[in-house]
Amino acid sequence: MYRRAAFVLFLACGIVFQLSHGVEVEVKDQDKLCLYANLMVNFSVSYDIAGNKSATAEFELPANVTTVGSECNDKSSLLKLNFGEGHSWSMNFTVTDKMYQVDSIAFTYNLSDTTLFPNSLNNDTKTSTVKPHITDIGLDTCYSCKSNDMLEDVSVNQTLFDVLIQAFVNNGSKSEQITSCAADVPTASPTTAAPATTTKPTTTPTTTPTPTLPPPATGNYSLKNDNGSTVCLLAYFGLRISLKQGDKYEEMNFEPNGTTVSGSCGVNSSELVLLSSTMNFSFTFLNDAKKFRLHALNVTGKTSSGVPFTEANSSLSLWEASVGSSYMCNKEQNNTITGLLSIYTFDLHVQPFGVKKDSFSTAEECFLDSDLSFLVPIAVGVALSFLIILVLISYLIGRRKSRTGYQSV
Repeated sequence: MYRRAAFVLFLACGIVFQLSHGVEVEVKDQDKLCLYANLMVNFSVSYDIAGNKSATAEFELPANVTTVGSECNDKSSLLKLNFGEGHSWSMNFTVTDKMYQVDSIAFTYNLSDTTLFPNSLNNDTKTSTVKPHITDIGLDTCYSCKSNDMLEDVSVNQTLFDVLIQAFVNNGSKSEQITSCAADVPTASPTTAAPATTTKPTTTPTTTPTPTLPPPATGNYSLKNDNGSTVCLLAYFGLRISLKQGDKYEEMNFEPNGTTVSGSCGVNSSELVLLSSTMNFSFTFLNDAKKFRLHALNVTGKTSSGVPFTEANSSLSLWEASVGSSYMCNKEQNNTITGLLSIYTFDLHVQPFGVKKDSFSTAEECFLDSDLSFLVPIAVGVALSFLIILVLISYLIGRRKSRTGYQSV
């Protein structure tokens, strides 16, 4: 049965209040609690300004929000937080069997708000919708995640943290049972003792060199347009990541066999999503009408010891080439994505826009593949030689002048 929720504040006035640890919301239906949330959200929004430039607005979910539009139902619930001049942030929850999840998060922002978006070229109201990895929450439990959870779209980044949520509250009382996110789950310490029969001295993990991985298998990936008639994105590469864990680095090859390929093709933005049993990649490419480039990369997965990780960067400028051509780099490339994550590519060939006849267009090669790459060490050597000669000449001239000055005295 559909029910429209009644909303309460601490003083029962329908406005949300904020504690020092976040915005706390209690949505009630017939004076009984049906949805609870306590969370913090930071926003980063890119928008157009004069001079063919863009600006970035960074702000957080404020204290003075309202819950107009929130709803509770038996199979679905909606938490909607409204703030500022026409902005809102909402979570849509659904129930499956004895579990519930967040199906989507929608952020609507009004570019005519000069306080948040000064000098904006347009006054549009836009909505960014993302699908978070908030699933498998047991009914009558709270979902808790203190760790940062970054949700990325083309122009909007959202970071959730210090989250405590319970949808579909039973009997009007918030549960004391917690379902923690993977990032908050502590990892087990390696306390397993060595077998008592061991007679040879053991080698500590810190002194054991990491074995060199073989080259990763090369994957051939493609996307088709909405009607499935033509290919709109092509990618061909082998992929390896290097993840820093404390003082150590772990390298893992991405296995293309069994990988699920999805994504979307657009005029200005295209996305390639690769899902495997161990790692998931989301590549976002931008097109500025002249050049395309890899703009954002999100990597999630688990280490060999089962520790989950998520690393993302939405301000990249990699794999750049002219629109209408493809980008190629046959040699091994190493790109730093975050302070903890680097990726290595092998036999890279990508074209996220302007694919014709289901095949790559003429490739623009990376510098490592060009005929000029071998000249770099030669040029450096020649420059150093000239520098040494100049220093030597300056020294001899200076010494001669000093001796001439002494003799004139």
